[in-house]
Amino acid sequence: MAYLELQNVSKLFTEVAAVRDFNLSVDKGEFVSLLGPSGCGKTTTLRMIAGFERPDVGEIFLDGVNITPITPNKRGIGMVFQGYALFPNLSVRDNIAFGLNIARKPKKEIDESVQELLALVRLKEMTDRYPYQLSGGQQQRVALARALAIKPRVLLLDEPLSALDAVVRVALREEIRRIQLELGITTVYVTHDQEEALSMSDRVVIMKDGLIEQIGRPDEIYRQPKSLFVASFIGTANQLRGERVNDHSINYHGTILRLPKNGFGGHDTAPVLLVRPESILLHAQPPVLPQANILEGTVKTMTFLGAVMRIVVDVDGERIVVDAPAGQDFSISHAQHVWLSFAPEACQIMKE
Repeated sequence: MAYLELQNVSKLFTEVAAVRDFNLSVDKGEFVSLLGPSGCGKTTTLRMIAGFERPDVGEIFLDGVNITPITPNKRGIGMVFQGYALFPNLSVRDNIAFGLNIARKPKKEIDESVQELLALVRLKEMTDRYPYQLSGGQQQRVALARALAIKPRVLLLDEPLSALDAVVRVALREEIRRIQLELGITTVYVTHDQEEALSMSDRVVIMKDGLIEQIGRPDEIYRQPKSLFVASFIGTANQLRGERVNDHSINYHGTILRLPKNGFGGHDTAPVLLVRPESILLHAQPPVLPQANILEGTVKTMTFLGAVMRIVVDVDGERIVVDAPAGQDFSISHAQHVWLSFAPEACQIMKE
């Protein structure tokens, strides 16, 4: 049995379903992210796990025990909020020790725990400072240490990095993952940032309108999306729509595009071909690739992204994105006529 399990959980607010028929099993020590746009129900789900909201339907189990009727303070769950929620009149040490003091732990145990946690979050030199004397990233580390001080059975994080600048976000998400792995603590993380979810998680839960769209490992979610929403929300995806020619090809603006070996795979209607930007090669001259799909168009924009140059090509009035290695040995320019090639196997067939 899973360590944390949500069974058929639903939550309504004034007859609007924030979460609908939500089922999730999380193994002990696993890091799972709830990912989706604003209003998809991910924070409501987290608050139900914490006990701040009670599901209208369904049950939540932790280590085999139904915790649905149990109050938040008796669930053994730690939570880190987006806004830090530190006590401004308490020092770093006292903020971290707060939960332990409430639990009336011995002073020696509290002192030892605080020192261990300060070392864990790399803030030993900040012990006597107050929240206003810390940067945003340092405050969030204190909030994380405070949540961990009570030795929670599950750690919940609600968009903890969204208020931080990009450089600090990257550094802190690596720290959170390091700490989670070091402690082996079961973690549920809420974010709307796909890069965060894909880089930190063992599994990702994609949510839309209160429903689960897909659950899987980051690489599965990216390479094998089960819906156009998931394909569009995770990474960049070119969606090519055309008319069916036969079981193994479509007509895309007058160009025949070959499908993967299994063809339509049972789809009765014309599918949408999903092609990732990194699967497309850019050519300054017509390529001689008999087995590849070939399109031609005009360069509209070019954006330098470090490792890749993101190039938008107009193909018969439609926008196709190509990620070309930044060091590619031929130069291209705006308005240049180019050719695109990609293997039939690079196409994933999706339902409209």
